[in-house]
Amino acid sequence: MEAKIGRFFDSVGGFFKGEDQIPWCDRDIIVGCERDVAEAANGGSDELKSESIMRLSWALVHSRQPEDVQRGIAMLEASLANTNTPLQQREKLYLLAVGYYRSGQYSKSLQFVQQCLEYVDCT
Repeated sequence: MEAKIGRFFDSVGGFFKGEDQIPWCDRDIIVGCERDVAEAANGGSDELKSESIMRLSWALVHSRQPEDVQRGIAMLEASLANTNTPLQQREKLYLLAVGYYRSGQYSKSLQFVQQCLEYVDCT
């Protein structure tokens, strides 16, 4: 019980220190995702291409490198109009919110979180 209370206070303390709990992504994972996108582009199905691009977008917005985050945001914004299902739309909106949060554009991040929550009500 004391361990649980300790973790709770550590997490609350982290919140007030400005530490986020969103996972980070390493460069080697991004390279692997880029390789998957290239392989899918050479003869893969449209579904495989879409899935590999989503994985790459996820990795990019979770990167510690600002240029990767910006690249992920650009990829997601470009693909937002070509979204087929509400679930895909919600995933992209969430990843855009993460990307803008990581890039320090908190008000824009909040806008995407609010849009994402609107899609939750619709499904």
